[in-house]
Amino acid sequence: MASSGMCLAAAPPVSAVGCAAGPARGVLKLRDQNIAAQRCRAPVRQGTCALPTRHSVIRRRSEKLESLQVAASAAGSLSSTPAAPSEPPFKWGADMKNLGISVGIATVMWFVPPPAGVALQAWHLLAIFLGTIVGIITQPLPLGAVAMLGLGATMLTKVLTFPAAFSAFASEIPWLIAIAFWLSGGFIKSGLGNRVAYVIVAAFGKTTLGLAYSLVFAEALLAPAIPSVAARAGGIFFPLVKALCLACGSDPADGTEKKMGAYLMKTCFQTSTISSAMFITAMAANPLAVDLAKDALGQTISWGQWALAGLVPGLVCLVATPLILYVIYPPEQKDTPDAPEKAREELKKLGPLSRNEKITAGALAVTVGLWIFGGQIGVNAVAAALLGLAVLLITNVVTWKECLSNNAAWDTLTWFAALIGMASYLNKYGFIKWFSGKVVNVVSSYGLSWQSSFGIIVLLYFYSHYLFASGAAHIGAMYTAFLSVAIACGTPGLLAAVALGQLSNVMGCLTTYGIGSAPPYFGAGYVPQSKWYQLGLLMSFFYITVWLGIGGAWWKVIGLW
Repeated sequence: MASSGMCLAAAPPVSAVGCAAGPARGVLKLRDQNIAAQRCRAPVRQGTCALPTRHSVIRRRSEKLESLQVAASAAGSLSSTPAAPSEPPFKWGADMKNLGISVGIATVMWFVPPPAGVALQAWHLLAIFLGTIVGIITQPLPLGAVAMLGLGATMLTKVLTFPAAFSAFASEIPWLIAIAFWLSGGFIKSGLGNRVAYVIVAAFGKTTLGLAYSLVFAEALLAPAIPSVAARAGGIFFPLVKALCLACGSDPADGTEKKMGAYLMKTCFQTSTISSAMFITAMAANPLAVDLAKDALGQTISWGQWALAGLVPGLVCLVATPLILYVIYPPEQKDTPDAPEKAREELKKLGPLSRNEKITAGALAVTVGLWIFGGQIGVNAVAAALLGLAVLLITNVVTWKECLSNNAAWDTLTWFAALIGMASYLNKYGFIKWFSGKVVNVVSSYGLSWQSSFGIIVLLYFYSHYLFASGAAHIGAMYTAFLSVAIACGTPGLLAAVALGQLSNVMGCLTTYGIGSAPPYFGAGYVPQSKWYQLGLLMSFFYITVWLGIGGAWWKVIGLW
């Protein structure tokens, strides 16, 4: 046991377990402690230190206590581990109330027996079409999603086949609008949009009203040369207006859309329908009206006759529209006296045209040139727009990834093409022909003066445009029938032909889908859809009054009646 006592006595004092106590005589020297510690760690021979000492018992108890502490610590850490996150509560992806309204209207119409003379398939398509229109107005889902649901319903019910439902995706106008969005991306990204916007602000920017008039009359001056309102408004002026709004600090992304942008967007859209009405070559469907009128009248409406007839009512509407909207839908920022000077300062900071600005300017110049003269060489508007886009893509002014991420372009393409497709099959299934015939019979039966009869005809023709997603489709389906009944009621043929032809453009003011300039201006997100429809209806009352009142007096002066 002597060796055992030495081992216990020689342990270093720094150890709290094992050989911790020294002899009562005092503390050993450090050298002796080291030697003793080495001996203590050496293998124990058989029979040496075999019996447990008080210190070894203490060591084992201490080790056991440490084990218990470790176990307790582990248990505590397990108990403090946060519980797995609970599944979030279910949330509908649609506004179920508005979706129910849309589906309910379509369902009720579906089960109502169709009127005599209307095919069951046409009636069922009308039910789905009206339900889709209500959905586009109430927006239980984004517009493109609502349109997809509508197309899906037509195929599930076998009202339309897949090729029929998606036939309008091969139409020019939806793609022209989408490409216009992509071109506008290059116009803004390159900096050219800001530069042009600053030039306009420097010249006319003391008031928001002055900016509006500069844009309105610039678009009207180009109208006779560009025979596509979608190309003219969507491809040229929409990017310019958007750049101007952003340059002036009006952006729906940060809640400042009412500062200036909402007023400018709505004004430029409304007046685009007026400029389209003033010239045969300002809208692609106008020549169709001229051709149909030739068959009914036996004479051709010349470019000059059409322009002269539209001159006075058109100018009145172009001048009055910005003022009316300025009162009923005013911008928050009306006076900007310092804006012209600030714009000139910004132009100085921009310096000379950058490489991307020059490329963008060249691409747009080629595109606009082909929009003006492409018909003479067989190049349509979409091909011209694709050429301009190709230049921007190849030179890296814009990237295809940026085009893919332009949600407004794809959403507009989707819902606009879907509505065009359904509306076109309403005509093919005979519903539009039946509707036109009913109108003709009703108006003819009243025995009114030709002025009163023509007023009724105009109202029915104008507001039936809610059923159409294209001016060309409306003209093709209803123009001849309404012109024929107007002539039968005693309306002078040339007057009726010109008035109905020009109002075929103006009625595009009603909706977000009725004319090619509506989707880009609406898709920018500056004007809420409910306000868009409300203002469109109010302005339509004014336009009809001007065209039939002031226009009628003017037509008397120039000899149309």
